[in-house]
Amino acid sequence: MRLHWRIPLWIAWLAAAAWGSLGFIERLSGGHAAGNYGSYVVWGLWVSAYIYFVGISAGSFLLSSLIYVFGERRFERIGRLALFTAIVSLCMALFSIWCDLGQMSRFHRIFTSPNFGSMMAWMVWLYSIYLLLMLIELWLATRADLGRWQASARGACGVIGRLLACSRGPLDARQERSCRHWLKVLLLTGIPLAIAFSGGVGALFSTLSARAFWHTPLMPILFLTGALVSGVGLVAFLAAVFSPQRGEDQRDTVLLLGRALLGLLVFDVILEWAEFSVPMWYGVGPEYSLLMRVLFGEFWWVFWVLHVGLGCVVPILLLTVRWRAWSVGLAGLLVAVTFMTVRLNIVIPGLLDPHFQGLQTAFTDHRLVFWYVPSVFEWQVTCFILAVGAALFYLGFRFLPLVPRDEGAAGCKA
Repeated sequence: MRLHWRIPLWIAWLAAAAWGSLGFIERLSGGHAAGNYGSYVVWGLWVSAYIYFVGISAGSFLLSSLIYVFGERRFERIGRLALFTAIVSLCMALFSIWCDLGQMSRFHRIFTSPNFGSMMAWMVWLYSIYLLLMLIELWLATRADLGRWQASARGACGVIGRLLACSRGPLDARQERSCRHWLKVLLLTGIPLAIAFSGGVGALFSTLSARAFWHTPLMPILFLTGALVSGVGLVAFLAAVFSPQRGEDQRDTVLLLGRALLGLLVFDVILEWAEFSVPMWYGVGPEYSLLMRVLFGEFWWVFWVLHVGLGCVVPILLLTVRWRAWSVGLAGLLVAVTFMTVRLNIVIPGLLDPHFQGLQTAFTDHRLVFWYVPSVFEWQVTCFILAVGAALFYLGFRFLPLVPRDEGAAGCKA
């Protein structure tokens, strides 16, 4: 990335980190007092961010699995980048849901005294196994380059390199073959895990039979396709912007990602049409009134402008009319960023329908309302999570060989 772009990016990151840290400090000291959720609408921005980042992680991981397991050499340059994106996204998802806990210090109890009759407990255990699996996979994918790097490094860099590579020099051919073999085995193991926890989040919503808006068998499939769309979109953007390779090879890789993104986006739009059109056909039922609020309510622009306009129509046009690497990168960024609106339109409307008519007027309190708009405090914490994720990605891209060594992977500098 050119120097004149780095300065404003650093300024923007520092501003976001400073502003967001104020909200995170308030979350640690004051709890949930400054949040706009209450006794009826108990989930809000942080839960939406959690399922959003989980989806990106699953989609990025499945893309990396396609590359390594099925030998898609056309995508080989971005395999490690997709895998590292999946790790960072999952960390951001767990950070988001950690902030939503009533008592953040008690998160360990789901490991020390779990209730395996709860789907949430199963999902947390799946996340933990999945994260450990991805860290080992990233090590296997980068070990050969780490071995070559530490062999030429000096001082502290050489020591760090030997620790990371678990080798005093470059790996021999047998060791490299062993790394590739175990990487493939672990990725094959991780594919059902990624599908399980991505679709499992949808199953968590769809099994809540008291919530008609969520109680649909289509929900797990929507979560899985949404994960693929948002994950591939983000990786397409990162491949277009951060790939050190410039030329036909990089262009072909990005364009192939664009074709995959276009197909996934069209398929997801068809599924979303089915989700909306079937309940609205006869215009009855509690889900119908909630869908009408999504489409034509106070926040209609979230669906029509951000999701449909910027998240679907513009990317499809960019991926069909302007078939260039930059247009694929821009389309991927728009899809990945605006997909947060899809998660918001799943979480919040499902909580806006009173179980008993008249409940909203039976008692009065600022926490007993059936409406929700994220507070500034909630946006601050989310901004802090984004800043932490950006920092993790920068450190990984700066110090780990996330691209093949001969393409200019970064190394440690004393």
